[in-house]
Amino acid sequence: MIVFGIDPGSTVTGFGVVERLRGRLMLRACGCVRTWADEPMGERLAAIHAGLSKALAEHRPDAVAIEAIFRHKSSESALRLGQARGVALLAAAQAGYDPAEYNPSTVKRAVGAHGRADKDAVAKMVRVLLGVQPEGPADVTDALAIAITHCHAASSRLALAR
Repeated sequence: MIVFGIDPGSTVTGFGVVERLRGRLMLRACGCVRTWADEPMGERLAAIHAGLSKALAEHRPDAVAIEAIFRHKSSESALRLGQARGVALLAAAQAGYDPAEYNPSTVKRAVGAHGRADKDAVAKMVRVLLGVQPEGPADVTDALAIAITHCHAASSRLALAR
């Protein structure tokens, strides 16, 4: 199973592609779409959509997973995040996927960190699970953690179905 994970953000949207093969998790690809805060929001959203659409077409995963909406300290940052998440969902839908959604605490627990773990703890567990140091900012590591979460959830559903 190949899973494309997305960590949406208005300045950095991370993505990670993880393959589960014979019970092992392997990093296939990762990266991010960067925009700049001084660019008009429409241009930023178009860049996020184009970048994710290109990556989805290139990697052709079996499934897509994205971070679910969660509470934010600022309504303005929540709105920007929601807009970035919306274009990520659109890119996935246009590519034929119905993304699975996972909240941050579920993702943290799935990779072996506790529900209140910081980004460094999540990154460390992603490194351990994949056996490599992913390149890029924390958004990339978070996207890989989301993909790993879906791999675990999908294998659990498969085991229950048996």
